Amino acid sequence: MSVLTSRPALRWLVPVAAVVTVIGGGAALGRFAAEAEPSLPPRSAAQLLVDLQTARFEGLSGTVVQRADLGLPPIAGLVAADGPASLLTGSHTLRVWHSGPDQQRIALVDTLGQRDFIRNGRDVWLWNSRTNTATHRVLPEGKEAANPAEMPATPQEAAAQALAAVDPTTEVSVGRSATVAGRDAYELVLTPRDAASLVHQVRIAIDATAHLPLRFEVFAAGGDRPAFELAFTQIDYARPDADQFTFNPPPDVQVTEKKGGWEHPEQSEQPGPTNDGGHPDLRTVGTGWTTVLVAKIDEVERPTAAAEDAPDLDLLAGQLPAVQGDWGSGRLFRTDLVTALLTDDGRLIVGAVSPERLYEVARG
Repeated sequence: MSVLTSRPALRWLVPVAAVVTVIGGGAALGRFAAEAEPSLPPRSAAQLLVDLQTARFEGLSGTVVQRADLGLPPIAGLVAADGPASLLTGSHTLRVWHSGPDQQRIALVDTLGQRDFIRNGRDVWLWNSRTNTATHRVLPEGKEAANPAEMPATPQEAAAQALAAVDPTTEVSVGRSATVAGRDAYELVLTPRDAASLVHQVRIAIDATAHLPLRFEVFAAGGDRPAFELAFTQIDYARPDADQFTFNPPPDVQVTEKKGGWEHPEQSEQPGPTNDGGHPDLRTVGTGWTTVLVAKIDEVERPTAAAEDAPDLDLLAGQLPAVQGDWGSGRLFRTDLVTALLTDDGRLIVGAVSPERLYEVARG
């Protein structure tokens, strides 16, 4: 099975949304503990790309650590402690198991408990130990299982999204060799050619023999340390036991039965014209690394009152600095890698670009 098609990417790793999340870090972070640089035979960037595209594996298990820091203490209380946005700050540990296209498991372990995503054939479970609740779905025959937004990505999934951006706007080169999770690895470096991008580089450490991504890093312009880092700290390529993919509900668990899977936004069927192939109230402006997403937030569905952990969007916006110009007025959210403009006329404009680029889009 190809490493780039073995599992659907997470909902928060789809194009453009990835700009807000995967590369949504603020303060730079220290790299995972460095090990001696191994001596490996020379390999070109083109060869490494082929390695990634043709890599096959039957199974694996391991531990992945994610590190990110948005640097947003003033609004931290507005973000659900166990929601997707909580993955954008601090350090998180997850365990992963993979045994073919129909058996996968991701367990996110933190101080609040554990959340598991398990697929075993057509059965898909999402379990939250803190609330002792589980959601069960039986997929239609032949249907892929998209991971829910609550679960983080693996280095393979993050790499797949980054490699999808490889086009003439990207310079591809080879970095230094490295040792990741005890494995020798080559480093593939993606550098945006457009100076307007806030992303300086994306670096992907690739297992020298198995050709799987072991580490994924994003660097902001002007930064010499990664602002976002996702890496295996331990990996085993043996096929996991079948028991790992069997969910045994704990006592008194509240189970909700639902149909279908967690749909990707790009797969949703929405009526009306759209220039991004998805929701009619979403559109993209530009191409490559400087793509900007524009959403009509007054039209896009907001969390319902039943979503008790949903952040108060109005309160959140009120804590952002006010900005104005010939394009109008609004509130600006800014980090080293992502800039977002919430206009007073009900638009959310976001991208890995400078505020001036967002103002230009707002004006147009």
